[in-house]
Amino acid sequence: MGTSASPAFDTEILRQGIEGHNADTLLSLYADDAEVRVVDRNTQPSHPLIKHGRNEISEMLNDIYGREMTHKLEQCVVQGDHVAFTESCEYPDGVKVLASSMMSLRDGKIVDQTLIQAWDE
Repeated sequence: MGTSASPAFDTEILRQGIEGHNADTLLSLYADDAEVRVVDRNTQPSHPLIKHGRNEISEMLNDIYGREMTHKLEQCVVQGDHVAFTESCEYPDGVKVLASSMMSLRDGKIVDQTLIQAWDE
């Protein structure tokens, strides 16, 4: 009896979505009931920004990847049902953003993501 493996998380789709500014590509990686928590200077750990489900996550991704800035997937590690990655971004005026995400997967799709970000001020 063979054990069927879970579908693999596609890190190349993650890279294409981030570096290609394609929110729809990125959204394809999320489960319907996914939750994203964002922690930064404005939404601190005790009061993170929380997005529930693909509709709210889609709005957030469209906002981020619709901006005039560069995005680069720096590192990505997949271990079982967990993915960690760092992303660097830069606005045309030189302001830099660094984001780090830790995600949990179910059947190869993101169900839970905590994103911590910081930017030049």
